[in-house]
Order: sequence, then structure tokens, then C-alpha cells
Amino acid sequence: MLDPDRLLPIEPTTRKIARELYEFVHSLPIISPHGHTDPRWFAENEAFPDPAQLFITPDHYVFRMLCSQGHSLESLGIPRIDEGWTEADGRKIWRIFAENYHLFRATPSRMWLDHSFQEVFGLKTQVSAKTADETYDHIAQCLTQQEFRPRALFDRFKIEAIATTESPLDDLKWHKMIKESDWAGKVITAYRPDAVIDPEFDNFAENVARFGEITNEDTTTWEGYLQAHRIRRAYFKQYGATSSDHGHPTARTENLNQTDASALFQKALSGKCSPEDADAFRGHMLTEMARMSLDDGLVLQIHPGSFRNHSDPILSAFGRDKGFDIPTRTDYVRALKPLLDAVGMEADLTIILFTLDETAYARELAPLAGVYPALKLGPAWWFYDSPEGMRRFREMTTETAGFYNTVGFNDDTRAFCSIPARHDVARRVDCAYLANLVASGRLAQDEVHEVAYDLSYRLAKQAYRL
Repeated sequence: MLDPDRLLPIEPTTRKIARELYEFVHSLPIISPHGHTDPRWFAENEAFPDPAQLFITPDHYVFRMLCSQGHSLESLGIPRIDEGWTEADGRKIWRIFAENYHLFRATPSRMWLDHSFQEVFGLKTQVSAKTADETYDHIAQCLTQQEFRPRALFDRFKIEAIATTESPLDDLKWHKMIKESDWAGKVITAYRPDAVIDPEFDNFAENVARFGEITNEDTTTWEGYLQAHRIRRAYFKQYGATSSDHGHPTARTENLNQTDASALFQKALSGKCSPEDADAFRGHMLTEMARMSLDDGLVLQIHPGSFRNHSDPILSAFGRDKGFDIPTRTDYVRALKPLLDAVGMEADLTIILFTLDETAYARELAPLAGVYPALKLGPAWWFYDSPEGMRRFREMTTETAGFYNTVGFNDDTRAFCSIPARHDVARRVDCAYLANLVASGRLAQDEVHEVAYDLSYRLAKQAYRL
């Protein structure tokens, strides 16, 4: 099913260069510094329940496509908030998936799925309506074996380090269990404080109160609230955290004086924030988080520009993060200025910026990252975690920002078995891009191997301090 030269250039001379580069990097260890796999998998190391719960229900790329063709989330096993009926039979869910496998033709998901089926599970049969039961049974049988448990797959995938993402309100018990086990796999957490930073987050005031209980700080005061963040960040560092992560609707930053920041915080706690106030508070907290990063060394990741949970009916029935997050236009030059005025020249600080607005790559992002020491560009993200998206990223940013103001690749996924597939795609695309630079005389033969190694491995490890 898999073409060994997939994603490599068509022109023979360039393809030869790309093949040689790919052979050099394809088996390097995986650095997965930002993602959403469940730490409980690695803590308990239990068998995955069935193929549907491994490939379909945790992967919004998969179930959103099926939803777009009229299949209800209930029929795909996605739990309802009200605990109403959802399909619990993995075989029935898999049959829907298999009958509609053609929907994924030419999508990144198809490439990741085919890679996982062939390379991880040894499937020799194409998934289809005719083979639904056969392929389900094959994968289900594999999942009963020790070599398909989470820790075994982690080692088989050559994952050197993987970061999960947790709320400040999480007790990190699964990370604690991993740390106290005799397993050597490096699974670390990342600090995602949206629940206590975003005044528009569900139950914001209650979350902040709980934040105070956990840290034994008076989070009704501005000083106590900031101190609670410092305490939780230090706690997360005990479980390996090297980064914080912030998913905001816009890239807006602010650098308010402490009196104004405190007043805005009190409005947020009282539920009296306007949308403008909420955006200003989120923006100011990015600057506060950056200052804390100067103290504790956590890398600051900003993931702006998604209209999250776009469907109110889906949000009401199923909750957050169910495939209805949609990219929006995003301003960076003006939005980031307060943050960059405050800390942008700090060479010891790393701010990794992602985007869902590709129109900003050449016009805004590459020029910003190409001059501010603190700023680095994250890889093509989410909807653009794709061969064409990765290629466009390199083409539009390299001329201005170079390679070394970017941070390699991260897979940002809940779909565990797609991790090696995603890294393989990124390595192939980068090797194709580099081969074109060599063939056209823009990159020397004696430099290209070092660049390929850096993009595949070293830059992510360095940027995330792993």
C-alpha cells in the first residue's frame, strides 16, 4: 500500500538526493515535545480496548470527516455529556469507518492511517467495507499481545521523549505513577493554564477558586493568583515539564501595569468581563507567563487563531474538542508587540509561535522570528500538519527566518499510533525540500546532512530543552 518514494520529488536527480537524505534521518529517535496522548496509557500499560478506541474515537481528524458526511458522533462512540446513548460496540464503529474509508483519499489522515496499519499492525489488506471485519479482527488480535501495549509501542516507535498536556487543576497522578515505576520511558507533562487564564472558559471563577485550594494561595487577590501559577509551574516541573502551552482565540498580548491588571482580574472573577476585557486579560497573562518563564525556564508555546467549539449543539451535547475548531484570520505584528517589547530581546527565553493563518507566514511571522531572539516558529500545525502545509511552511519562512529560528517538528496528537507516521511524513517533506535546494545550488552538499538531522531531531530537542 505504501509507495517507498512517497512525497519525494518526481525529477530523478532531485529524488536521488532526497532518497539519500531520507535514509540518513528516517530512523532517528522521535522527539514529541507537544501532544495530547493520555498519560494513563503509559502509567497503567493496559491493552488498548479495541481498534475503534485506538483509531477512531480519540482522533478528531477521523471522526470530523465522518461527521461531515452525516454520521453522528454517537454512532462513532463519542461520549455525551448527559451520558445518553452512544455506540459501545467497537466492531460497529469500525464498520462505519471502513465503509467510508474512501473519504480519506489524498488526506494526511489516510497517509497516517495506512502507515499505522501496515507498519505497526502488519495489515496486508486495504481497509474497506468488504474487509471491515477482517481488518478489525486482525488489529484486535494484535492488541491482545504484550508487544502492542502502550509502553512496548512507545519503545518500538523509538520515542525518546513525549510530552502530554495537563491543566493546572490536574493532580498529575498518572505522571506520578510513571515516575515511580521501573519503566525508563520519558513521558513528561506540559502546563496548559487556559482553564484559569481565560475568563470565557467554562466555570472560570470556580476553577480559580480550586486553583487557590490546590496551591494554598488566596487566588481572589492578584498577587495570590500569580503566586499560585508559580507554585503549579514548579510542581509541573517535578514531573518533567519543560513548557507551558496557551490556546488563545487571538495572538493579542498586553503589558498592563499591575493596578490595571488586578482590576481586570477582579472583573473576570465577578463574571463582568466583556469580550474585549477577556481578550485583554488573556493577552496580559501571556506576558506574565513569559516573565515567569524567564524565572523558571519553561518554554512558552502560543497556539492562537482557532475559533474553538464552533458548533454550539455539539459543544452542548459532547463538550470541548470534538472536531469543530475552525481557523481564523490572525494578526501578529501588532498583536505581539506588547509581549515582544517586554521580553522579545531576552535570549534566554524561548517563545514558540504557531499559526492557523498561512497568509501570515512570509508577511509577519518569518520577519518577526528572523529578528527577535526570544521568538521561534512552531511547525505547520493542525489543519496544515500535512505534506503541502509543511512544504508551504518551509517555502514561505526559510528565506527570512532561516532554519534555525524554527523548532523542527512536533506531532500534536491524541492518536498514538499516528506519531511515527507523522514524523515520517515530516522527514520526507523536509528531505524533498532540502533536495531541491541542493539541486538548484542553494544549499551545499556538505551542509545538507546537518540541516536534515537538525530538522528531524536536534532542533526540537534543543528548543524544548529536552
